[in-house]
Amino acid sequence: MTRYAALLRGINVGGINIKMADLRSTFVDLGFENVKTVLASGNVLFDSDRDDVPALKSEIEAGLRAEFHYEAWVFVLDLDTVRKIVDDYPFDPEREGWHPYVLVTPEREVLDTLLSIQDELDPEVERVQAGDGVLYWEVERGMTLKSRFGKSTGAPKLKAFTTTRNLRTLHKLLK
Repeated sequence: MTRYAALLRGINVGGINIKMADLRSTFVDLGFENVKTVLASGNVLFDSDRDDVPALKSEIEAGLRAEFHYEAWVFVLDLDTVRKIVDDYPFDPEREGWHPYVLVTPEREVLDTLLSIQDELDPEVERVQAGDGVLYWEVERGMTLKSRFGKSTGAPKLKAFTTTRNLRTLHKLLK
């Protein structure tokens, strides 16, 4: 059995409200074991004996669409990958007055597009650095949605290809 984290994009914001008990039940109904939700922002831990991550992703998205009637976007990572992402965070995660974020995308082209504005960022407000399938982002508290990079991640065309988590949330998935 492999322990996975499913990171759902865009639930409990923007009108898509799902109770965590209902989300957990959906994963159990899909046949996953040891299902646990973490926080109310679309983080689900589960066990599966299958290792075909794209198939797991498709199955979960189809199950969520059927159960909750919305266009679901899910990112499935095994916990070893989550641990590596956390361990590789390049900035000081405890920097006072700053948020440590990780933007997850399996699409290299999307990562490259987002990195293309790196030189335009004000380092007094935010910094980004590429990782393996992720983009690490450090932003001054209060500037997440106002910053140059923050605005670029909200583009509708990126919805299906990215999700962002605070590093602290990823730590909670590992506990």
